[in-house]
Amino acid sequence: MKLIIVSGRSGSGKSTALHVLEDLGYYCIDNLPIGLLFPLTREAADQSAPGRLDKMAVSIDARNLSAELANFEEIYRKLRKADIQVEIIYLDADEQSLLQRFHATRRKHPLSDDKTSLREAISSEKDLLEPLSKLSDLYINTKGLSMYELRDMVKQRVAGRKDQELALLFQSFGFKHGVPLDSDYVFDVRCLPNPYWDTSLRKFTGIDQPVIEFLEKESASHKMVNDLIAFLESWIPSFADSNRNRSYMTISIGCTGGQHRSVYICEQLGRHFREHSSNVQVRHTELPHLQARKEV
Repeated sequence: MKLIIVSGRSGSGKSTALHVLEDLGYYCIDNLPIGLLFPLTREAADQSAPGRLDKMAVSIDARNLSAELANFEEIYRKLRKADIQVEIIYLDADEQSLLQRFHATRRKHPLSDDKTSLREAISSEKDLLEPLSKLSDLYINTKGLSMYELRDMVKQRVAGRKDQELALLFQSFGFKHGVPLDSDYVFDVRCLPNPYWDTSLRKFTGIDQPVIEFLEKESASHKMVNDLIAFLESWIPSFADSNRNRSYMTISIGCTGGQHRSVYICEQLGRHFREHSSNVQVRHTELPHLQARKEV
């Protein structure tokens, strides 16, 4: 049986992710007490049981008792020993984004009370959920993602992945906005010639033909792409072998603003690796009008 555990801080999009999995045919349970996870899953996976399930997804969050959350790693090991295929999807966002979402919805944080402010609750929740975050197979930073973009990302990364296949996400970003927290590899391409300094190119991005032509005239651009392909083709298999529980890999490419060079390099890498894998996506963090996608 395949079990997907959805976790993350309140306001990060867990309910949205769980609804996507339900649409994909998973039997979903929201806010399951951790103490029930192993007996429930074992019973659902019983070959002789009339109600046997092939796919189940559960949401686990800070509404669980802190002692149960601290004991999660032991339960996780028991699940794997029981031959249950477990994947953990952990959703999060920066503190300011979570604060804005709670203020917008006017909902009460599950950990806030008369003595605990919203900011304090958000901060303490991160510590409580660390046992799940450190074991996560897929970490999604939902900052800047709309509900629809998050739905598409979960659907593509989970449903589009074949069993035992490593799903790849190439994402561009701008260093001046910070390095994405969900990165497995981070590469800096600020050494390439910058189209920004050509005033006629500033209004374009790395997916537009004028910028593509500018960068393709530079031999450094071709060398960068070829070197990254060689490195990744050499080391991705080792990454997969040494992290057998990992089903997803996020490769972040950064330039100064995340508009030109990193976007172009991500597109080139995505195009190459799609020839060898059925689940390769490209996402441009600083171009919110472009969703994570499987096709260029």
